[in-house]
Amino acid sequence: MKEILNYKKSKKVLIALCVLISVSIAFYSCKKELDVPLQGQFSSDVITFDAEWVSSQITAAYGILDGNLDGEDMWRAAASNWIYGEVASDNAYKGSEFGDQPIINNIERYTASPNESRYYGYKWNAVFEGVARSNEAIRGIKVGVEDKDLTQSEATLLEAEARFLRAHYHFEAKKIWDNIPFVDETMTESQSNVDIDVWGAIEADFTFAINELSETSRFAGAANSWTAKAYLAKAHMYQLDYDAAKPLLDDIINAGPYSLTPKYSDNFNAAMNNNSESIFAVQNTVGDGASQDRNGNWGDALNFPNGAPVGTPPTEGACCGFFQPSQNLVNAYKTDASGLPLLDTFNNVDVTNDDGITSDAPFTPYTGELDPRLDWKVGRRGIDYNGWGIMPGQSWIRNQPNGGPYVQKITVFRKSQFEDGSVDAGLAWAPGVSAMNTNIIRFAEILLWRAEIMAVKGEGDLGASLVDRIRLRASNPADFVQELNTEGEPNGTPAANYVISTYGSFSSQDQAIKAVAHEYRIETALEGHRFFDLVRRGKAAQIISAYLTVEIAKRSHLNSAAFIPGKSERYPIPQTVISVSNGKIKQNEGY
Repeated sequence: MKEILNYKKSKKVLIALCVLISVSIAFYSCKKELDVPLQGQFSSDVITFDAEWVSSQITAAYGILDGNLDGEDMWRAAASNWIYGEVASDNAYKGSEFGDQPIINNIERYTASPNESRYYGYKWNAVFEGVARSNEAIRGIKVGVEDKDLTQSEATLLEAEARFLRAHYHFEAKKIWDNIPFVDETMTESQSNVDIDVWGAIEADFTFAINELSETSRFAGAANSWTAKAYLAKAHMYQLDYDAAKPLLDDIINAGPYSLTPKYSDNFNAAMNNNSESIFAVQNTVGDGASQDRNGNWGDALNFPNGAPVGTPPTEGACCGFFQPSQNLVNAYKTDASGLPLLDTFNNVDVTNDDGITSDAPFTPYTGELDPRLDWKVGRRGIDYNGWGIMPGQSWIRNQPNGGPYVQKITVFRKSQFEDGSVDAGLAWAPGVSAMNTNIIRFAEILLWRAEIMAVKGEGDLGASLVDRIRLRASNPADFVQELNTEGEPNGTPAANYVISTYGSFSSQDQAIKAVAHEYRIETALEGHRFFDLVRRGKAAQIISAYLTVEIAKRSHLNSAAFIPGKSERYPIPQTVISVSNGKIKQNEGY
């Protein structure tokens, strides 16, 4: 079987050969339904559905993982879910100017409207385009077997990969909208989203992939049986089905090929893509011939510190100042003198910030104890910013009163990687576009999900040993952000008062549950999971409402924000989708 070594390079090729209609959830088969070939395209009659052809279809299904439908405002469907998973939570503000990309304001304030299809509609279309491409591959497989262009063993392996991708895309839609249709390869018209066992169908696809995929990937970033096992465990965790998730997680931890990287920062370093901790990640590439580096991490293109010489020549400024970490998140990284988190009181007093203080005014960074992971996630004044120099505060913030005093770091490449053609080809108008992968599942999550089960079910040490594995890695002094010398190089001295230790044991089940949830937050912060994690655990209304009570006094743009239980846990289904489906798709309650 011919392997496709770079699915990003190939993802645009297939679309010239097959029409995929996804807005109405009506998907048409190239082989059977296109009676009149489009001008300049191949007729389906001349297509041989062999392993090479089906592999190209699967390549196209991988290609839409980044959410880039058409090269236009791709952040609306970013694989990182920085909008839908982080700005919608207590981890981040939209940032930038209030009037720039105003629909995100409504997401942040829980006033989203079904008529804002420019955002939710684009995300819906991107996700179900992935479903369509996966289904087209599966239909091609069936035709290939019928026509004896595929052997059964080839067909089974390829179908497993396509069904894994179909499950991923449905999972993405399920966590965003909850009430969605499940669309398989047999469907050619709009499907209802009412009373559908979507979880069961997702689980069936992942299970098929587990049973039929090999333990190694066909190419870097492709699914294998371990990837499918991890994703099935995630699906069970999102249903709080701990009994089903437990054996899968145990198998991955005890027998799987994954391990924590020695350094926490390795997970946000383009030079460390596909490391030992990466279970599933979107493979971003630059310099591959695509216009404007369209295969890079365009979903995060707006999220560089505004006006900073980061990713640009020193005389120019980066763009665009979106996705700013919240004060609440920064406070969550505080520790006590022994190095343990302040589970209940972390937000009582703010970590010192420079809100309202100009960059040329004196400022002393926070001197209290901090978890070192903070300064790999958040850019704050007085601390080195991925080798680009000391973050100066307000001069790198587009509108500090609106977005706060912090900037995110995890999608920003190191200065040492600037103009490295494999990381930063410099072809995009936005300097933030690079080849840094977008993590979907990391091994750290596997450990913390298993710890959650132990804590909730009262098993063993309540998950303390698993949480401690995460914290021990974070305590590696070789990974601490350092102060800079006069030449701008790290001088070996930690940049802040980093104090982090392991628990050893939990004092109670209540502490265990809180500790695991807190650890998941600070370990995975700004990676697109927070809002969905709060919803799956039934904590969104409680935690976000408490967050807003404090934040409204700090950020005037949040004055009208209110989380409405029973409504705000899910996004509105785009009205355009409901209309095109002729009413088969029903709106979520409350919208």
